[in-house]
Amino acid sequence: MRSGHLPCVAALVLCGCTAPGITADAPKTVHAQPLPPYQIHEECFALASGDRVEFAFESSEPVAFNLHYHAGNAVVMPMVREGSREDAGIYAAQIAQDYCLMWEAGPAGAMIDYRIRVKLRKP
Repeated sequence: MRSGHLPCVAALVLCGCTAPGITADAPKTVHAQPLPPYQIHEECFALASGDRVEFAFESSEPVAFNLHYHAGNAVVMPMVREGSREDAGIYAAQIAQDYCLMWEAGPAGAMIDYRIRVKLRKP
């Protein structure tokens, strides 16, 4: 982990994610989300084992991107992308947790567009 991420990770451990706010099968699309220099933006949601989150984003400048959850005092990051301007994918939860997608700007800041959709596992 880069030393620049230590304050961010410490803040995550102390504050945790925001309350889950994305509902299943209702995509959330955001355009031109400002991300000031060295600041973060998170979108959090609850997943049960077998649920999936579909995501896609584009950024005006490179950003650090991750998907994480909290386990006690630890921040677990099953997905990490450094210096990305865009990415898309699907993450299938192995365990029930509140998960967060997080973007962190570098010195130039950034504007991000993103789409998130939670898909519940089929019985």
